[in-house]
Amino acid sequence: MSAIFYYITVALYFTATIVFIVYLFSHKEKLTLIGQYVLIGGAVSHTVTILARWVATGHAPFTSTHESFIFYSWMLVVVTLVIMFRYSQRVIGAFVTPFALVLLIMASFLPRDIIPLTPVLESYWLPVHVSIAFLGNAFFALAFFLGVMYLIQQKYLKSRKLSGMFYVLPSLDLLDELNYRCLQLGFTLLTLAIITGSIWSEYALADWMSDKVRVRQVWSFIAWILYAALLHGRLTAGWRGRKAALLSGAAFIVLIGSFLIINLVLGGAHGLTG
Repeated sequence: MSAIFYYITVALYFTATIVFIVYLFSHKEKLTLIGQYVLIGGAVSHTVTILARWVATGHAPFTSTHESFIFYSWMLVVVTLVIMFRYSQRVIGAFVTPFALVLLIMASFLPRDIIPLTPVLESYWLPVHVSIAFLGNAFFALAFFLGVMYLIQQKYLKSRKLSGMFYVLPSLDLLDELNYRCLQLGFTLLTLAIITGSIWSEYALADWMSDKVRVRQVWSFIAWILYAALLHGRLTAGWRGRKAALLSGAAFIVLIGSFLIINLVLGGAHGLTG
């Protein structure tokens, strides 16, 4: 059943992507409302996909690389919908939805075998720890796309050609504020994920898979340092606007790069059998 809802989700996200992109060029406000409803439908179908996979596997469905991509995509869409409703900025969906769709499409090319958990991983702590990590990554992804929107809007203002997407994108002040809030939330969650993951890995995993876990921890710590430096710069050196957008983009590239390397090359760290 999860496969059926997976394809429904892909179809709905693809439709939402097309609707949002058309809106960027046509400026017909009704399209954003349609895109939002389609995206909500996709999120519901996405949720059913994850729940059905959970029932089929008997454990939290993000222990394999295939499941990780699907779960990350879902978490990103949920966070995006919350921000869209909270700030009445449906245009954000035009930038985030394509990325969520790409993650789902990438998942379709990965092995879908159900991977049983080792006894030490059969704990309620696993879904808590991993959910915190993915939620933090979702906020960082959203901060990245808000930064992209900021740079586009700033380019229009500097060129004094007030046309195209200028009329549908939020103001620079709002984009910068949302970028900062997403960075704050993402950093807090990443910090919690690193602390809880380190404590739990030492307690439950010992040395039998330490190399793979340490690679994940090292990359997470590198991302943490980059985001800590960015937030510190915003507070003390006034790194806002364009500089903040560029730096948050660079930090996210490192973060998503490590996510892809760990999951595609190393195969993740939570889905081992034994």
